[in-house]
Amino acid sequence: MKFRTLQDNLRKALVERIDDGQLTGLRLAQLTGFKQAHISNFLNRKRALSIDGMDRVLTTQQMSVLDLLDPVEINKRASILPLSEDEFENVALTERLAAGNSLITSDRVQHILKFRRGFLSGLRAETDASRRHWERFIALQVDGRDGESMYPRLQFGATVLVDRHYTSFTPYRNGEANIYAVRYAKNCTLTYAEMNDGQIVLRPHSRTYPVEVLNLEGAQIPSDVIIGRVCYVEAEP
Repeated sequence: MKFRTLQDNLRKALVERIDDGQLTGLRLAQLTGFKQAHISNFLNRKRALSIDGMDRVLTTQQMSVLDLLDPVEINKRASILPLSEDEFENVALTERLAAGNSLITSDRVQHILKFRRGFLSGLRAETDASRRHWERFIALQVDGRDGESMYPRLQFGATVLVDRHYTSFTPYRNGEANIYAVRYAKNCTLTYAEMNDGQIVLRPHSRTYPVEVLNLEGAQIPSDVIIGRVCYVEAEP
């Protein structure tokens, strides 16, 4: 991939955030220390950014250069996930600390699971534009704490499929609360979640576990915290 393509992908990501109301050109200029005209010219394809300039933009937007790469192309070159040629799609069972990474690298893959393409393609997505380039599905294993706090909906040792293109708080099914993978205490937890007065409330299923509250900081939005919706649970045999 050429440097110019990285610039184009960065420009596209920034324009999407501006169109979604998450950012303004003036705010980006203030965060990066550039003049507003400099940022405006970049967004309007009138000039490029230096490598240092791109680093400054990526840092302020909490992005990595990996967010500017095409996951499909990376998978082909790095063999992060083997390509499947049948009716099944490969999904990475990954460690908790990597669940919030846009791209799951091979060193974070614990196992490869297969899910029917028809099942995955039939799942409804609902998230903001910043997730469009994320690998959509990952799998996680339920640990002891989540198995206890979310019992009986989740059990220790079970495997869950997480749709990272669904970060909405809208129930996927009427009358049934979504279970989410959520960034929590520099890790990931599986829990119910809802918005309340600008805070994200994490509710366990078991009443013996406390309710936790996450405060969004600065320009954070819910999808900075919500990793995705648990859309399938496979109990341990």
